[in-house]
Amino acid sequence: METLKNVKCGRTVRVVKMEGGGAVKRRIMDMGITRGVEIFVRKVAPLGDPIEITVRGYELSLRKEDAESILVEPVQTR
Repeated sequence: METLKNVKCGRTVRVVKMEGGGAVKRRIMDMGITRGVEIFVRKVAPLGDPIEITVRGYELSLRKEDAESILVEPVQTR
């Protein structure tokens, strides 16, 4: 399964699972990243950190370290 860290710019993915636990997982969930939500990858910084995404209608920047714990799947186009 792919992690959010490895998703290329311009792709939309759906969150399948979040690994890890504790305060980091809770903080990510508080930002609106939960199982089943769709995420659009807007930009990736030149050195790969941070990653700018659109989730639930707002822009959010995530560190690579945090994005690595979010497992995603491609969204099927209809």
